[in-house]
Amino acid sequence: MSYPVEMQPTEVKGFTPSSSQWSSDVMDCCEDTSICLCGGFVPCILACRIAKDYGECCCLPCLFGTTVAMRTGMRERYHIPGSICNDCVCLTFCSPCTLCQMARELKARQ
Repeated sequence: MSYPVEMQPTEVKGFTPSSSQWSSDVMDCCEDTSICLCGGFVPCILACRIAKDYGECCCLPCLFGTTVAMRTGMRERYHIPGSICNDCVCLTFCSPCTLCQMARELKARQ
């Protein structure tokens, strides 16, 4: 015998998953000298290192658009607010600095 539904579930108001911020800003490149030098002179190697530290294949950054996907995934994983559009703009106009920020974030979270 089944019982009739007397009350519908309601939305829980005021609950948001714990969100955080980036541990450093995009322009804080000089916070970590080794990451800064790598990002400034050989950003492709830094991107491969980020992919490896993120848990992906180190060759992932060789494919178009995957760095944006990695940054977006990193924001989702660590509950950092932002948008895909913001990720794309940062990586398009300030790629080395953005890669440095991602590397510092992974280093701070591990």
